[in-house]
Amino acid sequence: MKSKKNYYTFFILYIIALIILDQLTKLAARTALSGGDIDLIPGVLELHLLYNTGAAFSMLTGKSIVFYILTPVISAVIIYFFIRLPFEKKYMPMAFVLSSLVAGAVGNYIDRVAFGKVTDFIYFSIINFPVFNVADIYVTLSVIFLLILILFKYKDEDLSVWIKKRS
Repeated sequence: MKSKKNYYTFFILYIIALIILDQLTKLAARTALSGGDIDLIPGVLELHLLYNTGAAFSMLTGKSIVFYILTPVISAVIIYFFIRLPFEKKYMPMAFVLSSLVAGAVGNYIDRVAFGKVTDFIYFSIINFPVFNVADIYVTLSVIFLLILILFKYKDEDLSVWIKKRS
């Protein structure tokens, strides 16, 4: 991208698009699954409507106030790190990861504010994996790719941009 304005506009639109996709899938799940589960691949993958008042895997169930406070704070920290990234091609993977992480956090935050709980609906019955949603996928993949980038792509001096004062 040739200018910082285009760069930031792109990533704002990227975040918005991911949030819209997440919210549309949750709306579709609340509508289509109100009558019961749908087996997509019998014994393997099903759509199962579940409302979660906790975090991933229902941790901190019933502690919604924690999420009302932590989500905006953590999102602001991630945005701070995003803004501190140098406007260079080698940091584009990190920009995508941080943007996807914010989109996932905001997607679930919208559910918490609007409904007091998060809509989950994807269930891998073959391994009895906890029910999750599209925003959870954004967060999980972002954390995995963040670790991969930190461990294998960027050197310490590449990441020091977050610590050093920008001129």
